[in-house]
Amino acid sequence: MMKNSKLVLATTLLASFAAFSQTTQAPPAPAAKPDPVVATVNGTEIKKSQLEQAFEQNLMYVSDKVVTREKVLNDIINREIGVKKAKESKLQDDPVVKAKMEDVLYHAQISKDLEKKLQGITVTDKEAQDYYAKNKEYRTAHILFRIRVTPQKEETDEALKKAMEVYKELQAKPQMWPELANKYSQSSTAPAGGDLGFNPAVKYAPEFFKAINGKSTGYISPPTRTQFGIHIIKVLGVHDWKDVDPAVYKKIVYDQKRDKILEEYFADARKGAQIKINKEFLK
Repeated sequence: MMKNSKLVLATTLLASFAAFSQTTQAPPAPAAKPDPVVATVNGTEIKKSQLEQAFEQNLMYVSDKVVTREKVLNDIINREIGVKKAKESKLQDDPVVKAKMEDVLYHAQISKDLEKKLQGITVTDKEAQDYYAKNKEYRTAHILFRIRVTPQKEETDEALKKAMEVYKELQAKPQMWPELANKYSQSSTAPAGGDLGFNPAVKYAPEFFKAINGKSTGYISPPTRTQFGIHIIKVLGVHDWKDVDPAVYKKIVYDQKRDKILEEYFADARKGAQIKINKEFLK
């Protein structure tokens, strides 16, 4: 009788434990959503999730064509065909393509290493205004005497000589500017008196901006050499801070901070590189 009672008790406990276990088990993981194959290209499957991702990305950009899933799918199919053809023809070994691929790797590595630092860049209104105080927005006109990128000395001397003649004429008769610009300037702006409009300092060659920075309206510079040729520059106007778009100058200051981070990054990277520079070939 005792043995039977113990057997009944054990059976009851086991049944209770099994029932308790069933009620306290973690619920089953939800079934993964099906990801059907939308299309197959040369054996490569294009999944629904891939199409949806590309579709959403296309909707972020303005286009003159209506964005539909069918259009996006055709773009993916075309890409698969193009990539397959490129690989079959070993286009990745072409020197031009290899150079472009290396550019992608170069920028991708920088992005990977510096993403957090670049995301941490901030620019205040005061920083933008302080920059602008030293680099104002000028409206300029120029008379350009073009010379080649690698000119002969005679070519440069001839252009400088002609520029000096025109500059002296302008010193005597500044009102002749529109006529002389239209006659001598080798620039598309010549018919408009060489007017370049208002531009931030970063839009000018450094030598060009240095020649007019701090100068008043009406100032005409002596001949100034840049990589484009020799310029005579006239200041037509200058904007105050209230006249400019602050966002433009915040972006300029942002770019300067970004460039500083890049300089420090490569200065550190160069420490671990073996570099030899033959300066005699830099002249």
